[in-house]
Amino acid sequence: MEQHVVIAGGGPVGLWLAAELRRGGATVTVLEQRLEIDRRSKALTIHPRTIEVLASRGAHRPFLDEGLRIPGGHFAMLGERLDFRGLATPFPYTLALPQARTEDLLEAHALGLGARILRGHRVSGFTEHAESVTVLVEGPAGPYELRAAYLVGCDGVRSTVRTVAGIGFPGTPATVFGWLGDVSLDSPPRAGFSTFGSQGGLMIAPMPDGRYRVVGVSPDSLTTARPGDLTLDELRDKAIAITGEDFGMRDPLWLSRFGNATRLAARYRLGRILLAGDAAHQHFPAGGVGMNVGIQDAHNLGWKLAATLTGRAPDNLLDTYHDERHPVGARLTEHSRAQTALMTSFTPENLALRALLSGVIAQRPAFNEDLSERLTALAVSYPPLDPAAHPLTGTRAPDLAFVGSGGGLFASLRTDAHLLLSLSDGSRLSALDRPGLVVRAGALHHPPTAWAHVRAALIRPDGHVAWIGTEENDVDLATAAEHALAASATLHSVTHITRERSNFRCITASCRCRPPTFHDREH
Repeated sequence: MEQHVVIAGGGPVGLWLAAELRRGGATVTVLEQRLEIDRRSKALTIHPRTIEVLASRGAHRPFLDEGLRIPGGHFAMLGERLDFRGLATPFPYTLALPQARTEDLLEAHALGLGARILRGHRVSGFTEHAESVTVLVEGPAGPYELRAAYLVGCDGVRSTVRTVAGIGFPGTPATVFGWLGDVSLDSPPRAGFSTFGSQGGLMIAPMPDGRYRVVGVSPDSLTTARPGDLTLDELRDKAIAITGEDFGMRDPLWLSRFGNATRLAARYRLGRILLAGDAAHQHFPAGGVGMNVGIQDAHNLGWKLAATLTGRAPDNLLDTYHDERHPVGARLTEHSRAQTALMTSFTPENLALRALLSGVIAQRPAFNEDLSERLTALAVSYPPLDPAAHPLTGTRAPDLAFVGSGGGLFASLRTDAHLLLSLSDGSRLSALDRPGLVVRAGALHHPPTAWAHVRAALIRPDGHVAWIGTEENDVDLATAAEHALAASATLHSVTHITRERSNFRCITASCRCRPPTFHDREH
């Protein structure tokens, strides 16, 4: 087998998946038809959950250093913005960072882990066999073939992989086309500027390079026929019609339109073919969630695919990728459609509805929190098969703090191992060491209310809770933990972390103090 995995598409989703596969011990080749990264950035927003994903692999610092922190977001361009500052995350903000820089950083990260990235190479088709996939590639020197165990389509809404696989992509066509421009402004408005009225809606967001993204919709946006190319004069006219001024708009870096075509792949997995990101879901870019959901697709798939390829898990573990992420895609399309409805009607009735919802956001903190957690994906949960499981099972584990340690839970997560938390003395969990397990012992510092009575927990490599132990009897707790570990088919390499002089001591060479490499997986 030439490669464990071939990834079609070298955007943010494909690059993060490549990095995860390398961390999990799999070999990977990324095929990207673009010769270089497109400096025109579709995505601008990195949401809190995506920052958590990056932090769980120690990859977040460059993004924090370069991104512009914005302590909130919008829902359907409502007048009252969502406030992220109270969210239960170390990163209660979005990062404004052009997609081009996101790709730069993710590409360097993947290359540093040993991924092979080929630019100017395009997947043109494939043939699936019982034990492999032959991938047909068009490269600079002509066509050639690659053989891999799996092929993952991260190749966008017009996915060749999805089309050749015959995976349906049902949905609805575009009925509205918004517009945007990345421009310089001589007279920029206040931070977080947004307005909506009978003439349309307009938002202006600062970019790290000093430019501004001007984005909006207007009554003439409602059409099923895609308009021609957007011009700077047209963008100026739209801004003036909505706000009465053009803010000294000049020197456009990028002018574009975007539609609300909404589709969801019928299957995220079909045999040895998998889909992630825009290849799996298409939607109106309301709230800037698209790239984020794609990276989170890759985070769910990466550890499962690596575990399958390296013999730590059976092939049917990959079926849970569709089972868990397809409902997330369905909710994404539902939420984007709901926002689209609020953003594309300019009648007095819709303006009244918008004003009502804005008032609820301002007056009901719980409503603000609920919408914020949905938008940022902090609320994503994978329901357990057992209806009697603890309510925390399947939820995202927060960055729990430990007494006497500056490192939270995220610092202990690894692609190639589950994490067992032993949170009370005498719980006998230290004896449960086995391949594929990181054990961290110690009491929690100011645990969240939901975690106050938790004595042990098993956390998946993607940071979601696999099991919660609350048994008061230590023998019962150890037995329950043993059953939970037996139910996991991916336990592989051992690291035991214990308390020593208020620090953590790593017992084996496979330590989270540095990124695990391909060779670490045998320790």
